[in-house]
Amino acid sequence: MRILQLHSDFIVFKPLEKEIEIAEEAKKEENRIEEALVLFIAIEEGDNSALAEKAIDDTRAFLGKLGANRILIYPFAHLSSNLSKPTEALKIICAMEAYAKNKGVETYRAPFGWNKQFTISIKGHPLAEQSRSYTPESQNVVPCESKQEETVSEALKAEDTMKSYWHVLQTDGSLVPIEEFKFKGNSNLQKFSQYEIKKTRAVTQMPPHVPLMKRLEIADYEAGSDPGNIRWYPKGRLIKSLLEQYVSARVAEYGGMEVETPLMYDFNHPSLSSYLNRFPARQYVLKSEDKELFLRFAACFGQFLIAHDAQFSYKQMPVKLYELTRYSFRREKSGEVVGLKRLRAFTMPDCHALCTDIEQAKKEFIIRFDLCIDVLDNIGLTKDDYEIAIRFTREFYNEHGDFIAAVAAKFGKPILAEVWNERFFYFALKWDLNFIDNQDKAAALSTDQIDVENAKRYGITYVDEKGEKQFPLILHCSPSGAIERDIYALLEKAYREQMKGKPPMLPLWLSPTQVRLIPISDKFLDQVEVLAKQVESHCIRVDIDDSASTLQKKIREAEQEWVPYIIVVGEKEINSGLLSVRIREVKGSQQQMTVDNLISKVTEKIAGKPYKPLPLPMYISKRPQFHG
Repeated sequence: MRILQLHSDFIVFKPLEKEIEIAEEAKKEENRIEEALVLFIAIEEGDNSALAEKAIDDTRAFLGKLGANRILIYPFAHLSSNLSKPTEALKIICAMEAYAKNKGVETYRAPFGWNKQFTISIKGHPLAEQSRSYTPESQNVVPCESKQEETVSEALKAEDTMKSYWHVLQTDGSLVPIEEFKFKGNSNLQKFSQYEIKKTRAVTQMPPHVPLMKRLEIADYEAGSDPGNIRWYPKGRLIKSLLEQYVSARVAEYGGMEVETPLMYDFNHPSLSSYLNRFPARQYVLKSEDKELFLRFAACFGQFLIAHDAQFSYKQMPVKLYELTRYSFRREKSGEVVGLKRLRAFTMPDCHALCTDIEQAKKEFIIRFDLCIDVLDNIGLTKDDYEIAIRFTREFYNEHGDFIAAVAAKFGKPILAEVWNERFFYFALKWDLNFIDNQDKAAALSTDQIDVENAKRYGITYVDEKGEKQFPLILHCSPSGAIERDIYALLEKAYREQMKGKPPMLPLWLSPTQVRLIPISDKFLDQVEVLAKQVESHCIRVDIDDSASTLQKKIREAEQEWVPYIIVVGEKEINSGLLSVRIREVKGSQQQMTVDNLISKVTEKIAGKPYKPLPLPMYISKRPQFHG
């Protein structure tokens, strides 16, 4: 059992939609509770009623310290990767509620099995935020994330103890201490800075993209897997596949040579083991015969082993290797895993460039920086949506300050700079581009690093002008970041636009249905299908709503699905050849155009982007419903 315990001024929560079949009955209305000790609780496999009573007894003792007597029991599965069956979890939650009430505690409970939205105000005293973990074996409290079998890298340990010095790097290259920088006009940078410095990654509120990814039938949690492993429905698979194709095409255009490498590696391989301890991530570990294996967290391992076996000289450099990993694995903390933002299995485009020296590395670094910005812009994320952090040692800054300043000048906005007195990791310089979401939290997307260690660690060499072997520098770049995070960012951005009164939507080239035709009656179905085939022949995804719903409901459902172009077709349209097209991009816009005009308008907007056909039957009546 895991409990995140927060002493609140108030909490407001509202059930939005059922997530599981056995979800309790509840009203979809706001509930506000003042001055409560909120217990976010995850029930784990093996938990029992005795454990529940122990947890409540500890809570009562804590309430005594506070001089309070009100609690809210809030089921919160995100705290654990070892969840109990829902039926068992509900029994234990109810047992906790009954036991607390029996002991005289004023007890409230949020409904079980629901996706809920909440806002909480946490008090500022030292005991306001606590976490507890209970195991059936000991019936005692144990520290969270303290499983002894977990292998933690030295880099991860260093990340918890290292001292960072935070500055803002201005476009003129000057470094301003964070406490002296005036954030006026840079509110997103201020939010990002606060998030990075506090390093608070735990999720305490459901991000807007989670109900959106479910309602739009893009993706959902998979109860039959480890948390952070997502199921993708046909629409989501289409979106994800298009993004994968686009990023891979851009890397190929840049010169990346695509390879494919294994998902798992020998934990005791000397080069791999050494590298693991230089990267701050938790690993999945498994055993096979006489080997202990780990699942890769990026394509570095496989690409470096390929580079070790390759022969090349300075004339062929930079050598660029690329893989789209489906999947990379990181055993993120259970309380931090949520939606598409932070996963344990994710798709990472990973491109390494082997460079002769620091000058070639810096030149390539700038080329890739431009590539990343352009890739995200074409995905649908502009500079207004993200902030950049750049991280380096003082020694590197003293030697290459002009180069770092050039990166800031190229970006055209102030950049958060994390400076270290010593190098903790394998890289001397790293930048990462971070999307700022609707909870003022950030998630890294594109990144690049100058790696000064791994060529030697892996025995990667090239032949220089004198015929001698040298160790190259290695650049690590993901032009888009994890594909799943790109979708998270697009959904969060759409929600933000909706809050501003604009129609939420995905970029046209990523919209599962780009054009929807709605016949006024069934007698026009044959003509509408001819029209649909004409549009489809130009690589446009078009479908037909032939359901039994009313015309207004069909239009409303198309709008709820974020269909970019909606066309009602009747006798007038068939006879005249002139269509009245509802254009989602411009709220309330409706334009008259011919089929050729429509085709021209859509194809112009999606030019240069990959295409895949409609992922579902063309007729709405023939489609299953993937999310209740």
